[in-house]
Amino acid sequence: MTARPDELRRLSAGSVAEASLRDAEPSAFWLDRADRPQPRPALTARTSADLIVVGGGFAGLWTAVLAKERDPGRDVLLVEGDRIAWAASGRNGGFCSASLTHGRENGARRFPGEIDQVDHLGRRNLDEIEESLARYGIDCDFERTGTLSVAVEPYQAALLRDGGQLVLDQPAVRSQVNSPTYLAGVWDRQDSALLHPARLAWGLAATAERLGVRIAEGTPVRRMRRSDSGVRLTTGDGVDLTARQVALGTNAFPSLLRRTRLYTVPVYDYVLVTESLSAGQLASVGWRNRQGVDDIANQFHYYRLTPDNRILWGGYDAIYHYGRRIRPEYEQRPQTFGKLARHFFTTFPQLEGIRFTHRWAGAIDTCTRFFAFHGTAFGGRVAYAQGFTGLGVAATRFGAQVMLDQLDGQQTTLTSLGMVRRRPLPFPPEPMAYAGIQLTRAALAAADRNQGRRNLWLRGLDRLGIGFDS
Repeated sequence: MTARPDELRRLSAGSVAEASLRDAEPSAFWLDRADRPQPRPALTARTSADLIVVGGGFAGLWTAVLAKERDPGRDVLLVEGDRIAWAASGRNGGFCSASLTHGRENGARRFPGEIDQVDHLGRRNLDEIEESLARYGIDCDFERTGTLSVAVEPYQAALLRDGGQLVLDQPAVRSQVNSPTYLAGVWDRQDSALLHPARLAWGLAATAERLGVRIAEGTPVRRMRRSDSGVRLTTGDGVDLTARQVALGTNAFPSLLRRTRLYTVPVYDYVLVTESLSAGQLASVGWRNRQGVDDIANQFHYYRLTPDNRILWGGYDAIYHYGRRIRPEYEQRPQTFGKLARHFFTTFPQLEGIRFTHRWAGAIDTCTRFFAFHGTAFGGRVAYAQGFTGLGVAATRFGAQVMLDQLDGQQTTLTSLGMVRRRPLPFPPEPMAYAGIQLTRAALAAADRNQGRRNLWLRGLDRLGIGFDS
């Protein structure tokens, strides 16, 4: 964060942050709704299908819906280990981005010859999401308001000016969202939207069922192997499922394919939500155009208004736990919530006294190139898409299209892309993975404190093709 005067330092002091968090519920705001659907029954008897989709997040739900759109006669079964939207699909910030590569620069560095085509496909994917929501009547508070990327350090303002986009100077950016920390900004008006992620997942599940998809919740799959008829899956209760084809949408959770387990790590991202702003509080911040906002540091914040004018505030810390572990107790981290609250009041000192009502975290499936990779197994009977690295709200639909193309054995525009045909470098096994990730986190934080200058470790990662600069 940028250097600030004594008054702002006082406002962001620990006592203010501590008071703001005192009544925050340790639960995801998006899931705390009276209209949350009741869980569907688990599978208790052996069954079969033409296509079994494993995972009831966005990747699995889009795969099920698109599979029935392509072939209404195809028998599709979706199995979810817990409840629809309980994991990443109900815990993210609700940013729906057209980018398939975690930003154009990141994609261009890795696939320079096809970045224009990939950007076009990403924008078309976002358009088609909007069209699908209208066609199926899915009400998820979709707002195509774009994203305001802000500079809070002089070197960040210089980076924005060198980016070739129309840069808002300090008065102009503060006329959009009023924070004393902003020095400049860029408003991308078309390539992202905001939505209610849990309602999107619930709406996709209801749509899938109307199209004829069978959905079972509380049905974790523990094993996958070949069978005479295609693929056999075994649930945690020992129930066998058979399918001609399988699409895997397990993402942050351990893959049923051992060959892909080293390609992702689960990284926990933390989020706060305030109480609804009063009319006066909202006027003090501005935000009339309701854009999503992020800053352009390596350790960045993302934030937005909810439909009832709360502020969702997340990011900055990204926490990896040794051994790729995913556990409920990791979802509550007081030191991170305190840090986020202090940063919030530095950004919006005029909101001192507002309370946070919810605090939570979720695991992101991160890979070394920071956007999804794809592939098949079992002689083309199994397809997977993994490693979305925080872009899953929109990019999972693209991943679903790729999986279905691959299962159909088609060579299409999507399956011909280098980003689809080539996988990233895997992470090393432990303890090297943990050591490398912690070293990288420390180096990125140091770069933020040092005018963005990347040290020897980060420059080495860049040369290996696994570096990232948000």
